[in-house]
Amino acid sequence: MSSRKHLIVLSAPSGAGKTTVARHLLATFPEMKFSVSATTRSLRTGEVHGRDYFFLTREDFRRKIEEGDLVEYEEIFGNYYGTIKSFVAESIARGEFVIFDVDVKGALSLRAAFPDDTLLMFVAPPSLEVLEQRLRSRHTETDVQILTRLARAEMEMAHQEMFDVVLVNTDLDITLSTAESIVREHVEGAPQQPSLFVE
Repeated sequence: MSSRKHLIVLSAPSGAGKTTVARHLLATFPEMKFSVSATTRSLRTGEVHGRDYFFLTREDFRRKIEEGDLVEYEEIFGNYYGTIKSFVAESIARGEFVIFDVDVKGALSLRAAFPDDTLLMFVAPPSLEVLEQRLRSRHTETDVQILTRLARAEMEMAHQEMFDVVLVNTDLDITLSTAESIVREHVEGAPQQPSLFVE
């Protein structure tokens, strides 16, 4: 069995640096693409079906739920979002490498659906105190929103031992280079022993 992992799955509390890591990996590995999720929300100006999202009607989305063709899904502000299982399976069959930016539940669902092809990476803040400082420095959320995010972050961090790799984002440059090194091993098919990275 090949040791190559075609699904690179990133999870992290909001503000830990997950999106920055995902963008770095996409820029570093041109053969890698970002996962396209399905949604029932309306297409916005400039968006393209199949590139930004798979835009589905609520009926089509519910049908996919009934058929078991969603790895994971959730309802946010009245709209459904989810990952289409058949799309992921087709990407693996074509030998493509796909990066996912999902929550802990979504990451574990991907691992359950594609156990031999999934590398789970958790990006953690050095501490909840540091995470709170980062969230406050963005000046984009109220105190109530920040406290809500911190409570969710504590829950998410309690599941980090279920991931293959934990990157503690103390120094962003080191985090990016470590993530790149780990992914390169799996993309090239010669990973080291499964390990837990802490910086």
